[in-house]
Amino acid sequence: MIKEHRIELFACRASKGFAEKVVEAWNTHLVPGEERLRLGQLEVTPFSDGEFQPQFTESVRGATVFILQSTFPPAENLMELLFTIDAAKRASADKVIAVIPYFGWARQDRKDRPRVSIGAKLVANILTAAGVDRVMTCDLHAAQIQGFFDIPVDHVYASKVFIPYIRSLNLPNLSIAAPDMGSAKRANAYAKELTCPVVICHKTREKANVVSSITAIGEVEGRDIVIVDDMIDTAGTLCKAAEVLISKGAASVRACATHGILSGKAYENINNSLLAEVMITDTIPLHAPEGTDTSKVTVISMAEVFASILRKVYFYEPVSTEFIF
Repeated sequence: MIKEHRIELFACRASKGFAEKVVEAWNTHLVPGEERLRLGQLEVTPFSDGEFQPQFTESVRGATVFILQSTFPPAENLMELLFTIDAAKRASADKVIAVIPYFGWARQDRKDRPRVSIGAKLVANILTAAGVDRVMTCDLHAAQIQGFFDIPVDHVYASKVFIPYIRSLNLPNLSIAAPDMGSAKRANAYAKELTCPVVICHKTREKANVVSSITAIGEVEGRDIVIVDDMIDTAGTLCKAAEVLISKGAASVRACATHGILSGKAYENINNSLLAEVMITDTIPLHAPEGTDTSKVTVISMAEVFASILRKVYFYEPVSTEFIF
Protein backbone atom coordinates (compact mmCIF):
# COMPACT_ATOMS: atom_id res chain seq x y z
CA MET A 1 0.00 0.00 0.00
CA ILE A 2 1.79 3.14 -1.26
CA LYS A 3 0.85 6.76 -0.65
CA GLU A 4 2.76 10.00 -1.03
CA HIS A 5 0.60 12.69 0.52
CA ARG A 6 -2.22 12.95 3.01
CA ILE A 7 -5.72 12.70 1.66
CA GLU A 8 -8.29 15.47 1.99
CA LEU A 9 -11.89 15.11 0.81
CA PHE A 10 -14.14 18.14 0.35
CA ALA A 11 -17.66 18.47 -0.98
CA CYS A 12 -19.35 21.38 -2.68
CA ARG A 13 -22.86 22.20 -1.51
CA ALA A 14 -24.91 20.27 -4.08
CA SER A 15 -23.26 16.92 -3.27
CA LYS A 16 -22.47 17.18 0.42
CA GLY A 17 -24.95 14.46 1.36
CA PHE A 18 -23.41 12.01 -1.11
CA ALA A 19 -19.91 12.89 0.11
CA GLU A 20 -20.91 12.10 3.70
CA LYS A 21 -22.03 8.64 2.56
CA VAL A 22 -18.71 8.14 0.73
CA VAL A 23 -16.81 9.00 3.93
CA GLU A 24 -18.95 6.54 5.90
CA ALA A 25 -18.32 3.82 3.31
CA TRP A 26 -14.55 4.51 3.34
CA ASN A 27 -14.40 4.25 7.13
CA THR A 28 -16.18 0.88 7.19
CA HIS A 29 -13.27 -0.69 5.31
CA LEU A 30 -10.27 0.69 7.22
CA VAL A 31 -7.19 -1.48 7.47
CA PRO A 32 -5.34 -1.77 10.81
CA GLY A 33 -3.43 1.41 11.59
CA GLU A 34 -5.21 3.49 8.95
CA GLU A 35 -6.65 6.85 9.99
CA ARG A 36 -10.35 7.51 9.56
CA LEU A 37 -11.32 9.70 6.63
CA ARG A 38 -13.26 12.86 7.39
CA LEU A 39 -15.02 15.45 5.28
CA GLY A 40 -12.93 18.63 5.18
CA GLN A 41 -14.27 22.06 6.04
CA LEU A 42 -15.24 24.14 3.01
CA GLU A 43 -17.13 27.39 3.46
CA VAL A 44 -18.93 29.21 0.67
CA THR A 45 -19.48 32.93 1.17
CA PRO A 46 -22.48 34.29 -0.77
CA PHE A 47 -22.72 37.88 -2.01
CA SER A 48 -25.92 39.86 -2.37
CA ASP A 49 -25.74 39.89 -6.17
CA GLY A 50 -25.62 36.08 -6.37
CA GLU A 51 -21.85 35.60 -6.58
CA PHE A 52 -20.14 33.26 -4.13
CA GLN A 53 -16.60 32.40 -3.02
CA PRO A 54 -15.48 29.00 -1.68
CA GLN A 55 -12.78 28.92 1.01
CA PHE A 56 -10.91 26.05 2.62
CA THR A 57 -10.86 26.69 6.38
CA GLU A 58 -7.95 24.28 6.87
CA SER A 59 -4.61 23.77 5.18
CA VAL A 60 -4.43 21.66 2.03
CA ARG A 61 -0.75 22.37 1.33
CA GLY A 62 0.94 19.29 -0.14
CA ALA A 63 -2.23 17.19 0.11
CA THR A 64 -4.02 15.02 -2.42
CA VAL A 65 -7.34 16.83 -2.53
CA PHE A 66 -10.54 15.17 -3.74
CA ILE A 67 -13.36 17.63 -4.49
CA LEU A 68 -16.77 16.03 -4.90
CA GLN A 69 -19.57 17.72 -6.81
CA SER A 70 -22.14 16.64 -9.39
CA THR A 71 -22.64 19.30 -12.04
CA PHE A 72 -26.39 19.12 -12.62
CA PRO A 73 -28.21 22.44 -13.17
CA PRO A 74 -28.17 25.21 -12.13
CA ALA A 75 -24.83 26.16 -13.68
CA GLU A 76 -23.70 27.48 -10.27
CA ASN A 77 -22.93 23.87 -9.32
CA LEU A 78 -20.30 23.68 -12.06
CA MET A 79 -18.98 27.13 -11.20
CA GLU A 80 -18.66 26.21 -7.53
CA LEU A 81 -16.63 23.13 -8.47
CA LEU A 82 -14.34 25.22 -10.70
CA PHE A 83 -13.81 27.88 -8.02
CA THR A 84 -13.03 25.19 -5.44
CA ILE A 85 -10.49 23.53 -7.74
CA ASP A 86 -8.86 26.91 -8.29
CA ALA A 87 -8.80 27.60 -4.54
CA ALA A 88 -7.10 24.24 -3.90
CA LYS A 89 -4.42 24.88 -6.51
CA ARG A 90 -3.75 28.36 -5.15
CA ALA A 91 -3.51 26.88 -1.64
CA SER A 92 -0.65 24.64 -2.82
CA ALA A 93 -2.45 21.30 -2.93
CA ASP A 94 -0.18 18.70 -4.50
CA LYS A 95 -2.92 17.03 -6.54
CA VAL A 96 -6.52 18.05 -7.16
CA ILE A 97 -8.95 15.33 -8.23
CA ALA A 98 -12.48 16.26 -9.28
CA VAL A 99 -15.02 13.61 -8.29
CA ILE A 100 -18.07 14.30 -10.48
CA PRO A 101 -20.66 11.53 -9.95
CA TYR A 102 -22.93 13.16 -12.54
CA PHE A 103 -21.09 14.94 -15.36
CA GLY A 104 -23.53 17.61 -16.52
CA TRP A 105 -23.74 18.93 -20.09
CA ALA A 106 -22.71 15.47 -21.32
CA ARG A 107 -25.63 15.28 -23.76
CA GLN A 108 -23.88 18.02 -25.74
CA ASP A 109 -21.12 15.67 -26.92
CA ARG A 110 -21.24 16.44 -30.66
CA LYS A 111 -22.66 18.84 -33.24
CA ASP A 112 -25.99 17.17 -33.97
CA ARG A 113 -27.33 20.36 -35.57
CA PRO A 114 -25.67 23.31 -37.33
CA ARG A 115 -24.31 26.17 -35.23
CA VAL A 116 -24.46 24.54 -31.79
CA SER A 117 -21.78 24.19 -29.13
CA ILE A 118 -20.14 20.97 -27.97
CA GLY A 119 -20.80 21.67 -24.31
CA ALA A 120 -19.17 18.51 -22.92
CA LYS A 121 -15.85 19.34 -24.60
CA LEU A 122 -15.99 22.92 -23.35
CA VAL A 123 -16.63 21.73 -19.77
CA ALA A 124 -13.66 19.35 -20.08
CA ASN A 125 -11.46 22.24 -21.24
CA ILE A 126 -12.62 24.49 -18.41
CA LEU A 127 -11.98 21.82 -15.75
CA THR A 128 -8.46 21.32 -17.11
CA ALA A 129 -7.86 25.07 -17.23
CA ALA A 130 -8.98 25.34 -13.59
CA GLY A 131 -6.10 23.02 -12.71
CA VAL A 132 -7.65 19.62 -12.04
CA ASP A 133 -5.19 16.70 -12.28
CA ARG A 134 -7.70 13.86 -12.60
CA VAL A 135 -11.44 13.35 -13.03
CA MET A 136 -13.67 10.61 -11.65
CA THR A 137 -17.19 10.27 -12.99
CA CYS A 138 -19.98 7.75 -13.49
CA ASP A 139 -21.86 6.54 -16.56
CA LEU A 140 -21.10 9.33 -19.00
CA HIS A 141 -23.85 9.93 -21.54
CA ALA A 142 -21.28 9.12 -24.22
CA ALA A 143 -18.17 7.12 -23.30
CA GLN A 144 -16.05 9.02 -25.83
CA ILE A 145 -16.24 12.11 -23.59
CA GLN A 146 -13.28 10.55 -21.76
CA GLY A 147 -11.27 11.48 -24.85
CA PHE A 148 -12.17 15.15 -24.42
CA PHE A 149 -9.68 15.24 -21.52
CA ASP A 150 -5.89 15.18 -21.72
CA ILE A 151 -5.73 14.06 -18.08
CA PRO A 152 -6.66 10.69 -16.52
CA VAL A 153 -10.40 9.95 -16.31
CA ASP A 154 -11.80 7.17 -14.14
CA HIS A 155 -15.16 6.18 -15.64
CA VAL A 156 -17.19 4.20 -13.08
CA TYR A 157 -20.25 2.15 -14.09
CA ALA A 158 -23.48 1.93 -12.10
CA SER A 159 -23.79 -1.67 -13.29
CA LYS A 160 -21.73 -2.42 -10.17
CA VAL A 161 -24.86 -1.76 -8.07
CA PHE A 162 -27.68 -2.25 -10.57
CA ILE A 163 -26.82 -5.80 -11.64
CA PRO A 164 -26.89 -7.24 -8.09
CA TYR A 165 -30.18 -5.43 -7.46
CA ILE A 166 -31.75 -6.77 -10.67
CA ARG A 167 -30.60 -10.28 -9.71
CA SER A 168 -32.24 -9.86 -6.30
CA LEU A 169 -35.62 -9.25 -7.98
CA ASN A 170 -35.61 -12.89 -9.18
CA LEU A 171 -37.62 -12.03 -12.29
CA PRO A 172 -38.63 -15.34 -13.94
CA ASN A 173 -38.35 -14.25 -17.59
CA LEU A 174 -35.84 -11.43 -17.49
CA SER A 175 -34.94 -9.42 -20.59
CA ILE A 176 -32.87 -6.25 -20.75
CA ALA A 177 -34.03 -3.45 -23.03
CA ALA A 178 -32.29 -0.43 -24.53
CA PRO A 179 -34.59 2.63 -24.76
CA ASP A 180 -32.86 3.73 -27.98
CA MET A 181 -30.10 2.67 -30.34
CA GLY A 182 -27.52 4.71 -28.43
CA SER A 183 -28.04 2.56 -25.32
CA ALA A 184 -27.71 -0.77 -27.16
CA LYS A 185 -24.12 -1.36 -26.05
CA ARG A 186 -25.00 -0.76 -22.40
CA ALA A 187 -28.04 -3.06 -22.64
CA ASN A 188 -25.98 -5.80 -24.28
CA ALA A 189 -23.39 -5.61 -21.48
CA TYR A 190 -26.10 -5.95 -18.80
CA ALA A 191 -27.73 -8.83 -20.68
CA LYS A 192 -24.42 -10.65 -21.04
CA GLU A 193 -23.74 -10.34 -17.30
CA LEU A 194 -27.29 -11.45 -16.43
CA THR A 195 -27.42 -14.15 -19.15
CA CYS A 196 -30.68 -12.98 -20.68
CA PRO A 197 -32.02 -11.70 -24.04
CA VAL A 198 -31.90 -8.11 -25.28
CA VAL A 199 -34.72 -5.95 -26.63
CA ILE A 200 -33.90 -2.78 -28.60
CA CYS A 201 -36.29 0.15 -28.76
CA HIS A 202 -35.96 2.42 -31.79
CA LYS A 203 -37.25 5.93 -31.12
CA THR A 204 -37.74 9.10 -33.12
CA ARG A 205 -37.99 12.57 -31.60
CA GLU A 206 -39.98 15.62 -32.63
CA LYS A 207 -37.65 17.82 -30.55
CA ALA A 208 -35.60 17.66 -27.33
CA ASN A 209 -37.47 15.84 -24.50
CA VAL A 210 -40.37 14.98 -26.85
CA VAL A 211 -40.57 11.41 -28.21
CA SER A 212 -42.55 10.94 -31.42
CA SER A 213 -42.65 7.13 -31.69
CA ILE A 214 -40.97 3.98 -30.36
CA THR A 215 -40.71 0.55 -31.97
CA ALA A 216 -39.52 -2.54 -30.05
CA ILE A 217 -37.19 -5.03 -31.71
CA GLY A 218 -36.84 -8.46 -30.11
CA GLU A 219 -38.82 -11.00 -28.10
CA VAL A 220 -41.18 -9.16 -25.74
CA GLU A 221 -44.24 -11.33 -25.06
CA GLY A 222 -44.27 -12.79 -21.54
CA ARG A 223 -40.93 -11.22 -20.62
CA ASP A 224 -40.10 -9.26 -17.45
CA ILE A 225 -38.24 -6.37 -19.00
CA VAL A 226 -35.76 -3.98 -17.37
CA ILE A 227 -34.90 -0.92 -19.46
CA VAL A 228 -31.38 0.38 -18.80
CA ASP A 229 -30.21 3.93 -19.50
CA ASP A 230 -27.70 6.45 -18.22
CA MET A 231 -30.22 9.09 -17.12
CA ILE A 232 -33.88 9.92 -16.66
CA ASP A 233 -34.84 13.51 -17.39
CA THR A 234 -38.56 14.02 -18.02
CA ALA A 235 -39.05 10.21 -18.17
CA GLY A 236 -40.91 10.60 -21.48
CA THR A 237 -38.81 8.01 -23.32
CA LEU A 238 -39.04 5.39 -20.56
CA CYS A 239 -42.78 5.80 -20.07
CA LYS A 240 -43.43 5.59 -23.80
CA ALA A 241 -41.19 2.53 -24.07
CA ALA A 242 -43.02 0.83 -21.19
CA GLU A 243 -46.34 1.49 -22.92
CA VAL A 244 -45.10 -0.04 -26.18
CA LEU A 245 -43.57 -3.07 -24.45
CA ILE A 246 -46.71 -3.82 -22.42
CA SER A 247 -48.84 -3.47 -25.57
CA LYS A 248 -46.64 -6.14 -27.16
CA GLY A 249 -47.28 -8.55 -24.29
CA ALA A 250 -44.50 -7.88 -21.76
CA ALA A 251 -45.34 -9.30 -18.32
CA SER A 252 -43.77 -6.33 -16.53
CA VAL A 253 -41.54 -3.37 -17.29
CA ARG A 254 -39.04 -1.71 -14.98
CA ALA A 255 -36.36 0.86 -15.64
CA CYS A 256 -32.96 1.59 -14.17
CA ALA A 257 -31.04 4.75 -14.97
CA THR A 258 -27.93 5.99 -13.23
CA HIS A 259 -28.72 9.68 -12.99
CA GLY A 260 -32.17 10.72 -11.80
CA ILE A 261 -32.45 14.23 -13.21
CA LEU A 262 -36.26 13.98 -12.99
CA SER A 263 -37.17 17.43 -14.29
CA GLY A 264 -40.47 18.87 -15.43
CA LYS A 265 -43.34 16.37 -15.07
CA ALA A 266 -41.04 13.39 -14.52
CA TYR A 267 -42.66 12.16 -11.28
CA GLU A 268 -46.15 12.62 -12.71
CA ASN A 269 -45.12 10.76 -15.87
CA ILE A 270 -43.65 7.87 -13.87
CA ASN A 271 -46.64 7.56 -11.54
CA ASN A 272 -49.07 7.55 -14.47
CA SER A 273 -47.01 5.09 -16.51
CA LEU A 274 -47.03 1.30 -16.80
CA LEU A 275 -43.57 1.12 -15.21
CA ALA A 276 -43.58 -1.15 -12.14
CA GLU A 277 -40.42 0.39 -10.69
CA VAL A 278 -37.78 2.99 -11.56
CA MET A 279 -34.29 2.46 -10.14
CA ILE A 280 -31.84 5.35 -9.93
CA THR A 281 -28.66 6.09 -8.00
CA ASP A 282 -27.83 8.94 -5.64
CA THR A 283 -25.36 10.68 -7.98
CA ILE A 284 -27.99 13.43 -8.06
CA PRO A 285 -29.92 14.01 -4.82
CA LEU A 286 -33.60 13.12 -5.01
CA HIS A 287 -35.40 16.47 -5.05
CA ALA A 288 -39.07 15.57 -5.34
CA PRO A 289 -41.43 18.43 -4.42
CA GLU A 290 -43.12 18.03 -1.05
CA GLY A 291 -46.10 15.70 -1.23
CA THR A 292 -44.89 13.96 -4.40
CA ASP A 293 -45.52 10.22 -4.60
CA THR A 294 -42.11 8.57 -5.01
CA SER A 295 -43.25 5.00 -4.25
CA LYS A 296 -42.19 3.77 -7.71
CA VAL A 297 -38.68 5.21 -7.36
CA THR A 298 -35.92 3.12 -5.76
CA VAL A 299 -32.63 4.88 -4.96
CA ILE A 300 -29.51 2.69 -4.88
CA SER A 301 -26.39 4.28 -3.47
CA MET A 302 -23.11 4.56 -5.37
CA ALA A 303 -21.24 5.63 -2.22
CA GLU A 304 -19.50 2.26 -1.72
CA VAL A 305 -18.33 2.23 -5.34
CA PHE A 306 -16.92 5.75 -5.16
CA ALA A 307 -15.29 5.12 -1.77
CA SER A 308 -13.57 2.08 -3.27
CA ILE A 309 -12.32 3.90 -6.38
CA LEU A 310 -11.09 6.87 -4.29
CA ARG A 311 -9.17 4.47 -2.07
CA LYS A 312 -7.61 2.63 -5.01
CA VAL A 313 -6.53 5.84 -6.74
CA TYR A 314 -5.09 7.29 -3.53
CA PHE A 315 -3.14 4.13 -2.72
CA TYR A 316 -2.03 3.56 -6.35
CA GLU A 317 -3.94 0.29 -6.64
CA PRO A 318 -5.48 -1.11 -9.87
CA VAL A 319 -9.02 0.16 -10.52
CA SER A 320 -9.96 -2.44 -13.13
CA THR A 321 -11.81 -4.52 -10.54
CA GLU A 322 -14.35 -1.70 -10.21
CA PHE A 323 -15.62 -2.24 -13.75
CA ILE A 324 -18.19 -4.89 -14.62
CA PHE A 325 -18.07 -3.72 -18.26
